Amino acid sequence: MEIKKEIRKYAKKKKAKNNEWFFKTGKGEYGEGDKFLGLTMPEQRKITLKHRELGLREVKKLLDSVYHEERMIGLLILVCKYKKTKNKKEIFDFYLKNKKAINNWDLVDVTTPNIVGDYLKNRDKGLLYKFAKSKDLWQKRIAIVATCVFIKEGNLKDTFKISEILLNDKHDLIHKAVGWMLREAGKKNQKELEKFLSKYSKVMPRTMLRYSLEKFPEIKRKKYMKK
Repeated sequence: MEIKKEIRKYAKKKKAKNNEWFFKTGKGEYGEGDKFLGLTMPEQRKITLKHRELGLREVKKLLDSVYHEERMIGLLILVCKYKKTKNKKEIFDFYLKNKKAINNWDLVDVTTPNIVGDYLKNRDKGLLYKFAKSKDLWQKRIAIVATCVFIKEGNLKDTFKISEILLNDKHDLIHKAVGWMLREAGKKNQKELEKFLSKYSKVMPRTMLRYSLEKFPEIKRKKYMKK
């Protein structure tokens, strides 16, 4: 594939090694076994822009790659296609059909809002609740991160409901994602966030609580953290 040849031109062994550490690819870690070529995010976006007309069959080859950056570029091409096409369901379905490729937090965070979040903002959200109850770490992260699009539209209901489902999750990456979305919801409506916190702050994981409070005044933040 021409695009894979171009990707290899940007490969950097030292950065690849750093990324393998940063994205926790060691045995027993969340990114176990993932491989990197060492491209920067701007380089990946540059390649995406050049190849945004790539057909879905070719995109699938990128999504099936063992290399993280090739999967990211494949997903970014899907975002480009989604924004341009009238048949958004086709891209949405293709994205979900290949969700095994979305197996690290950056792959979720950079692409899920633009496809899953956007597609579902005025549709039934049942899929997100199914994902939130999944045993799969990345499906759970997709479920909560997708709601950032709803928050921008002023719809906070699903963020709070999915946060409730994920409240007792054991993984730090879910604690951070839920706390992040709660913080964003609080920017839209602090009273609603405080209502949620008054009910759950005593049982929330500390990381989740800390993230959710980042935009609060220091005195109020300390008050909640003491609880």
